[in-house]
Amino acid sequence: MNRTTQLPDRRTVQSRKGAAHAAPPPPRTAPRRRPTSQQLAAWGFLAPVTLYLVLFYAYPLYRNVDLSLRNYTVRSFVQGDAPFTGLENYQTVFDDPTFAPALLHTVVFTVVSLVFQYAIGLALAVFFTQHFRLSATLRALFLVPWLLPLIVSASTWSWMLNSDSGVVNAALHAVGIDAVNWLTSPSWSLTSVIIANVWIGVPFNLVVLYSGLQSIPASLYEAAALDGANAWQRFWRITFPLLRPVSAITLLLGLVYTLKVFDIIWIMTKGGPADSSTTFATWSYQLGFGNLVPAFGPGAAVGNLLVVAALVFGLVYLRVQRKQYAS
Repeated sequence: MNRTTQLPDRRTVQSRKGAAHAAPPPPRTAPRRRPTSQQLAAWGFLAPVTLYLVLFYAYPLYRNVDLSLRNYTVRSFVQGDAPFTGLENYQTVFDDPTFAPALLHTVVFTVVSLVFQYAIGLALAVFFTQHFRLSATLRALFLVPWLLPLIVSASTWSWMLNSDSGVVNAALHAVGIDAVNWLTSPSWSLTSVIIANVWIGVPFNLVVLYSGLQSIPASLYEAAALDGANAWQRFWRITFPLLRPVSAITLLLGLVYTLKVFDIIWIMTKGGPADSSTTFATWSYQLGFGNLVPAFGPGAAVGNLLVVAALVFGLVYLRVQRKQYAS
């Protein structure tokens, strides 16, 4: 009787120990949350922008890099069987005698244009902050060069700087100065396209810098005037330092735009005479489409050099801005 009663007790004890040592049940996975209507709306707004960037930026950039790494001809461009050549097209560009003059012209054209566009635009922006009569009307008139198509602006400057019938030479002749071959002289062709580009780019600098000036509190100028600061001191100690963030983005955008300027130079001088106004933008087009035997690979390589230059300056700008925000 005792043995029969003890056996069940041992089994129950062992079963309880086994249950105690058994693995715990697996945790329940939380059900996946369905996207809310706000998330769906956000993805809906993001999808067109993403598609646009992929189709019109990422894919063309990929194709341009592919062009620069292969030996494309007209036949292989259509059939798509161009052999891979690596960096041979870039070596061809660097060895070309046009590379050094085109690089110099690109640097001079970009730097001089940026300096004059920014300086004139800043001077006009400070001038229009006075809010005198007809200030708004004059600001609107200064926007006309920016609103005109580039082909119209370049054609207008070509007519104005014409050696025989241009109004600029007519004005010089009226004051007793000899006529200048603005577009046909190697000494003046680059200067001519720079003048036209400055005229077109000043309104952009004016609009952006004028908007930046509106964000500077007027109380700072009043306090500086009470302390005896003159107009130049107020500009150099207040306006210019507080305008640095706006100036940085203005110069960066102007740099990217000026590096790729093609229309003005091609319409006015076509990069000539004797390549005296050839830049990387016009040289890239001339290599790819300006010859009977197009050199698609070297032309794409020159275009990629412009992309790399713009990318480098953009990264430098982001790094500088990050340091300013961190400090």
